[in-house]
Amino acid sequence: MKKILVLGSGGQIGSELTMRLREVYGDSNVVATDLKPERLTQAIQESGPTDGVDATKMDDVARVVKKYDIDSIYNLVAILSATAEKNPMLGWNVGMGALINCLEVSREMKCALFTPSSIGAFGPTTPLDGTPQDTIQRPRTIYGVTKVTGELLGDYYHERFGVDARSVRFPGLISYVTPPGGGTTDYAVDIYYAAVKGEDFVCPLKQGTLLDMMYMPDALNAAINIMEADPTKLIHRNSFNVTAMHFPPEVIYAEVKKHFPNFKMTYDVDPVKQKIADSWPNWMDDTCARKEWGFKPKYDLPAMTVDMIDKLKKKFNK
Repeated sequence: MKKILVLGSGGQIGSELTMRLREVYGDSNVVATDLKPERLTQAIQESGPTDGVDATKMDDVARVVKKYDIDSIYNLVAILSATAEKNPMLGWNVGMGALINCLEVSREMKCALFTPSSIGAFGPTTPLDGTPQDTIQRPRTIYGVTKVTGELLGDYYHERFGVDARSVRFPGLISYVTPPGGGTTDYAVDIYYAAVKGEDFVCPLKQGTLLDMMYMPDALNAAINIMEADPTKLIHRNSFNVTAMHFPPEVIYAEVKKHFPNFKMTYDVDPVKQKIADSWPNWMDDTCARKEWGFKPKYDLPAMTVDMIDKLKKKFNK
């Protein structure tokens, strides 16, 4: 039976992935941690073991791995793209500090390691349409630089030390559980919150800004399935393109408006977020993930919209 450590269980992905992992592997076998354990949801705190961990301190990561006899680590510690641009050194120190500590602990204690990469690992010189699995990666953000570095380190530790490091490049992730946390693609979450609350929405990206997206349930399955994949079939490891849909703001607005005919959206472009978005691909080619470990998303934009609205109505008692 796997004993899994989740670093960053209080974050956007971690808050949901922790609970999904407990469903799959058993509550007692998934240890939820965060720098501030009080940030963990009540469901996480009540359903299984929790601990406080500073992932930027190797001794702290090693301590919790030993304490719970961990064999698999999900490292979800990072500062998101737009937030990291406001404080680049924080973005670097948190993202890279947590990763190198996890790689070293995994090497010493024979743990498997998942660390998500991102569409942000690409840059403006990358082919924008159908971005290949293997292509130019020259990001222009500190977030992207940490993700490319992480991919290279994951492959290095696998080749040099045999660490079972695996990863996927997530697109923008859309969820009804955790509020947006400073990502460039978070507008695609905010728009649903505004619509359900009966508020107008101000979009921070300009019309026509095409970006890859994925609904959180598909992202959670990808994070689990890549770690369950037969290693003999993996040509790539760090990191697989994965995606489910791509659209500009006006398209998601039109889809939401089908459910809320009086919903209004205007534009007030955030120059930092727009610059980041313009440097990212319009859509990624995820053929390798589909062939090598059977990746297959379930949600497209209409299906996601129906589920998001239903879940948010229940969340806000609408």
